[in-house]
Amino acid sequence: MNVVFRPAAQARPRLVATLVPQGAFPAQADAVVRDGAAAVRFTGKTGQVFEAFAQGPDGLQRLAFAGIGDGSAADRLSALERAGAALTAKYLTSGETALGIDFTGSGLSAEEAVAVLFGALLRGWRLDVYRTRLTDEQKPSLAEIVAIGAPDGTEAAWQAEAALAEGVAFTRELVTEPANVIYPESFVARAQERLAGLGVEIRVLDKAEMTELGMGALLGVAQGSVREPRILAMRWKGKAGTKPTAFVGKGVTFDTGGISIKPAAGMEDMKWDMGGAAAVAGTMLALAKRNAEADVIGVCGLVENMPDGNAQRPGDVVTSMSGQTIEVINTDAEGRLVLCDALTWVQKEYAPATIVDLATLTGAMIISLGHEHAGLFANDDLLASQLDAAGKASGDKLWRFPIGPAYDKLIDSPIADMKNVGPRYGGSITAAQFIQRFVDKGVAWAHLDIAGTVWADKPGATWDKGATGFGVRLLDRYVRDVLEA
Repeated sequence: MNVVFRPAAQARPRLVATLVPQGAFPAQADAVVRDGAAAVRFTGKTGQVFEAFAQGPDGLQRLAFAGIGDGSAADRLSALERAGAALTAKYLTSGETALGIDFTGSGLSAEEAVAVLFGALLRGWRLDVYRTRLTDEQKPSLAEIVAIGAPDGTEAAWQAEAALAEGVAFTRELVTEPANVIYPESFVARAQERLAGLGVEIRVLDKAEMTELGMGALLGVAQGSVREPRILAMRWKGKAGTKPTAFVGKGVTFDTGGISIKPAAGMEDMKWDMGGAAAVAGTMLALAKRNAEADVIGVCGLVENMPDGNAQRPGDVVTSMSGQTIEVINTDAEGRLVLCDALTWVQKEYAPATIVDLATLTGAMIISLGHEHAGLFANDDLLASQLDAAGKASGDKLWRFPIGPAYDKLIDSPIADMKNVGPRYGGSITAAQFIQRFVDKGVAWAHLDIAGTVWADKPGATWDKGATGFGVRLLDRYVRDVLEA
């Protein structure tokens, strides 16, 4: 779906939406339209959509009215995003090919108009390539959002948001694709294809190179699968003279749990266990597309966790790239084994000042926070506050958890330097403690456990049921507010 800009005087699509503040239905609307809105209790609350029809000079006109709420400052931009998204949700399969959004006389700023368009564009994403029996009524018809009479500066401001929307869409695509389509090698190939020609430096490590580097933790996870692992590194060097920032993503393209196998019910969901890596890839696309003034490295540790005769066993001891040894108590606690070697490699190779890792790491995080927030763990209070602020601003919300020596003791092993799981309680915290052991002294680090936020079982503010694209907006906002400030 595309967004185009037209002056108010130009020809309009048949379907045009008006933005309605709460309690302020347009006085110029036809009396029958106003009465109809009242009859269905349309008041302009955020996300409400009312439809009417009128006879225009060129035939039937379809009129839409979208509620944008009461204008409270706390969630103004979020409300406007939801209004745009509500319009797309209603008309995506309506038979209309274009939706006009009339900003004339709306009183919105350029930033606010962009929020409406952003929500409308995000809500239109779908992956239908495997659905061969859709009827015409079920197929998306809406191909264009037309911004009519947008405030001065909107079109220029839109360029960065369009890049961000493309990054979110790419992440959703990677997360949604089945595991027989997206696996370590094909993940790399698709990222290379999307980033081609954008100035992103790409490095790929194969199994032989990782073996030579001593990545025994990551390779231990991969050894049960016929799909070979990969490390994908993407560098956007939009600013010189500063130490880079690293975003590191867990990319388990399918997770059976290995020998510690998961229950069959719901295992199909584990195609999205690479949501952290997908968020990193989508972020790198967005940063390159909008020409961000920052030096950022995105690293994806890509493996498939399978239980064949060569698979890692509970009780095995592996040696990580850092030299630290790990007793593998549970092969389903595999994400931290992938991350620890990816973290060691990026620190040795690029010496970043700051690292943020993202991982669908623990089911315990969903028990703690449900699907509303991702967990935040950090060794640096400033970084934690910056990420928390970015989460609030972007809508990818975080909630900080504690880490400390008392929790760290819970993963000590009697035969190795550490074990990969602690007791049942505090599972998300002990997972973070494990990862922290691989962060070099002096490096600001944050771990984001996004297990509950990458996939939704029901439609949300700007997404349909399925992949949310969580993490891309958060990281992009962090880059804007901290690295580009």
